[in-house]
Amino acid sequence: MRSDVNTNSGPVALGITGVQVSRLGFGAWAIGGGDWQGGWGSQDDDESIAAIHRAVELGVNWIDTAPAYGLGRAEEVVGQALGRLPAAERPLVFTKCGLVWAPGERTVSNTLAPASIRRECEDSLRRLGVEALDLLQAHWPTDDGTPLEESWRAMADLVEEGKVRHIGLSNFDVDQLRSCEAIRHVDTYQPQLNLVVRGAAAEAIPWCADHDTAVIVYSPMRSGLLTGRFSAERVASLPDDDWRAGDDDFREPKLSANLALVGRLAPIAERLGLTLPELSIAWTLAWPGVTGAIVGARRPDQVDGWAGAGEVVLDDPTLDEIARAVTETGAGEGPVHPARPVH
Repeated sequence: MRSDVNTNSGPVALGITGVQVSRLGFGAWAIGGGDWQGGWGSQDDDESIAAIHRAVELGVNWIDTAPAYGLGRAEEVVGQALGRLPAAERPLVFTKCGLVWAPGERTVSNTLAPASIRRECEDSLRRLGVEALDLLQAHWPTDDGTPLEESWRAMADLVEEGKVRHIGLSNFDVDQLRSCEAIRHVDTYQPQLNLVVRGAAAEAIPWCADHDTAVIVYSPMRSGLLTGRFSAERVASLPDDDWRAGDDDFREPKLSANLALVGRLAPIAERLGLTLPELSIAWTLAWPGVTGAIVGARRPDQVDGWAGAGEVVLDDPTLDEIARAVTETGAGEGPVHPARPVH
């Protein structure tokens, strides 16, 4: 093993929940398919199930999904994958609430009204085929006028009733974290964190570290942009039902800076004997306070490309080199160095 890569295998504590999790979790956003506003294009459910099973085989012990992913489809696919595994091998299931849709629609609206949260929970339990949700997270801050405190109390009630084991927030700011913490402990927090989108590392993740709140970051590869498989030509050919075709990080002027960063990362990964996905994911895990990273896959071979990232620890010289690459290419926004987050 190289001197600048160490292993960090084995499960870690999910905050103070008493639950032990693998450093990597399987992300089920993409397997929801393309038939909704946040879709990734058409998907093969059998391949999605095979990808989940491959992740479990390689030691991943939790799945992160949401009702909105494919308007219920991702949860149904996860439920099928769980049903084909022996009970003792089934991973933990984390899902969300707050994005709802009407029958026949392809778009979602945001509500965290208590009655809606309860309906979503019941629907998730049915689609997933489980008796209780291991973690329920509020997906996004609401725009329906419901006070966050009411939403959080409704989620806490579901814990008391045994329908949910733990609760958390995703995409909320520190003031909102504080408001919920004053009512009931925030078990987990899920922000986006990657080499392009780094804002959560400035304030929210340190707050969580100070309050024993586990952090599970999403999109550590910036939705595929940091895998080394993207080019301007591939972006231009993305289908209309792939949400990335309209995202600013996949369009100019940001795209060129992001691809330049990938070009700088590639020789670092090669020197360390890592894939680009492994390097990108390991960088997110280097941040103090980050418990684990959610990594998506639609086929088993994609899982093979990132499964080793949970065992990689990048040393300071490597993190320095990555920070220089981020700074000099001008890619993204936010802190660039886990050991010096204010810079």
